[in-house]
Amino acid sequence: MARYGMLINTKKCVGCYACRVACQMINGLDSDKAFIHYEELETGTYPSVYAENVPVQCMHCENAPCASVCPTHATYTTDSGVVLVEEEKCIGCKYCMAACPYGVRVQLHSGVVEKCRFCYENGEPGNPPACVGTCISGARVFGDLDDPESDVSQAIAKYHAQPLASNLTESKIYYVR
Repeated sequence: MARYGMLINTKKCVGCYACRVACQMINGLDSDKAFIHYEELETGTYPSVYAENVPVQCMHCENAPCASVCPTHATYTTDSGVVLVEEEKCIGCKYCMAACPYGVRVQLHSGVVEKCRFCYENGEPGNPPACVGTCISGARVFGDLDDPESDVSQAIAKYHAQPLASNLTESKIYYVR
């Protein structure tokens, strides 16, 4: 079974928000709701300052804290490692929002608390997810983390990509920084 993940190359990201808009469109989100947000990091000192855009979304954690606190088990992890929400089970208690170390859970107008799901439909993630397919700079790569020949595994090895630092979770989103 595949274990899905993504690489985001912040050196290629131009901060155009195309991934965010594509995600909002495919998920029918209002303009004030998004599963992707951006952090801007500045490094260096004047006159040699570098700014990088860091898109942040659900990290699809191995032991997802959001799933472990869900009283109705609406949030769960598939066999392929994708963290999903069963809308009909979600009671909107927001425990998952409080438990998420990345702050990427969003409560929809329906009361359901949702997040990135790699455009999961009919038992499989998007091929590719909307954010990957629309990235104008090629900063995003998606695929099977357990297949050493997959594009994502090759890119992680090539760039020595690492998950964002969190001592709470093992992420399936890797970053080139």
